[in-house]
Amino acid sequence: MMLISGGAPAPDAPVLRTGGVPLVPRGFNWPTCAECEGAMQFLAHVPVDGGAVAVFYCQNDPGMCDDWNATSGGNQAFLFTGELHAAAAPTEGQTLLGAVTSLLPDDTVAPDGDGVLGQLSGEPEWIQNDETPTCPSCADPMKFMVSLEEGLHHTTAANFGGSGRGYVFTCQCCSEAAFLWQC
Repeated sequence: MMLISGGAPAPDAPVLRTGGVPLVPRGFNWPTCAECEGAMQFLAHVPVDGGAVAVFYCQNDPGMCDDWNATSGGNQAFLFTGELHAAAAPTEGQTLLGAVTSLLPDDTVAPDGDGVLGQLSGEPEWIQNDETPTCPSCADPMKFMVSLEEGLHHTTAANFGGSGRGYVFTCQCCSEAAFLWQC
């Protein structure tokens, strides 16, 4: 199922979206990059049964931190359940995208069609090789949730190296999530 723009929702809307602010449990600490130690940029909110996945990656000095690899520490994805609240973004660093865009499923659009902003479930369309992450808790392959295209306009889009694509995976049994991107 392809994803298209559904317009600009509220920054804390509990819908599938890029940008805005993450919905997190109380006591959440905004993630920092393992390489540069700067606050990461919030990329996407992905609803799941009973909660959501919040996706972050480092954009403090694009290209310098290993933000494309699922396990390098340059990005993080969290699977949250229970009551979630809008987080306050740190004032230092590149922490928010330039726009909030809701993503709506559309089964009438071709995968390479104009306006496609991602893919919901199914098998990921890899740009390079299959890099399905394994769960850090149980070591099983994680389940593909969604892929994200860079976006409609370069000033408000994610930076996946130019024409790249991000991939979000979960292991709901272990409450784990992972993110990586390819170009």
